[in-house]
Amino acid sequence: MKRCPFFYLILPAISLLYAGSLGATGYPLPPAGNDLIGELQLVRASRSETLLDIARTHDVGQEEIRLANSVVDRWLPGEGEPVMIPSHYILPDARRQGLVLNLPEMRIYHFRAAVGSTPGAVDTYPVSIGRMDWKTPLGGTRIIRKQPNPSWHPPESVRQEAAAEGEAVPEMVPPGPDNPLGAYALRLGLPGYLIHGTNKPYGVGMRVTHGCVRLLPEDIAELFDRVAVGTPVQILNQPVKTGWQDGVLHVEVHPPLDEDPTPRSDLLRYTLERVYAELKKYPVVLDGRALRRAVDEMHGVPVAVSRPGLVGRPITNPLFR
Repeated sequence: MKRCPFFYLILPAISLLYAGSLGATGYPLPPAGNDLIGELQLVRASRSETLLDIARTHDVGQEEIRLANSVVDRWLPGEGEPVMIPSHYILPDARRQGLVLNLPEMRIYHFRAAVGSTPGAVDTYPVSIGRMDWKTPLGGTRIIRKQPNPSWHPPESVRQEAAAEGEAVPEMVPPGPDNPLGAYALRLGLPGYLIHGTNKPYGVGMRVTHGCVRLLPEDIAELFDRVAVGTPVQILNQPVKTGWQDGVLHVEVHPPLDEDPTPRSDLLRYTLERVYAELKKYPVVLDGRALRRAVDEMHGVPVAVSRPGLVGRPITNPLFR
């Protein structure tokens, strides 16, 4: 039996749009005790739009929109087809400072501190990350240099790989439309790694880089203006995020990285460990069916897994309630 589209299961959390972009990527920082930003959106595809066109319009990545719309044809959704925009996020489990990149999510968060009467905010953008054979490294670093109109000096390893495939890569690519770094680059303290733009925007939201972090041209332009040299950068591997919204526990499950030591078969156990850690804060009653389906389907959107208004001792095995 064909399963219903995922967004019908979470329809109360979705607001309906018929045209246009979501606009700015900035959100107010949630109040204490809350960890979610944004909201899901439902749009209607036009006759000529692909899912990738819709993703670009609404500032989400290619894998994000594919996972959230698994029953929708990627190349020809069809006029009037409902498409969910996965613009609802649990903030990563990290210091809310500077830039936070979550690799399985292929999304970066920029935390802006409150200044005077201006409250704190968080911006978020889809990114591309390193392929399995060119991993984006984990850990902490900082932005050490900002470069508008950068030249690209391909490392010898990249040139050798291209040569093995019968392609020639020059020693230097000047600024311009053929430059894969795009119009802006942020050099990290990790030698050889950048956060930069692209001349191939439809690859954003996939594992296609040689380890650098790639943003849409419009997103890197905005981020470039907002960050300073010295901004801290945290690079994380969190396929499962947990967070609270008005006393309700949510989980957000993404496909783990292929090289992740936690295999997908253990994802349920890993998720339960995260959930039970949260229950030490607030002993709510879990919705086992919602939790299990979130893990099984890995749609990458927050799912409420506790029952509103029910507080008590955590149940022993939420999967069989």
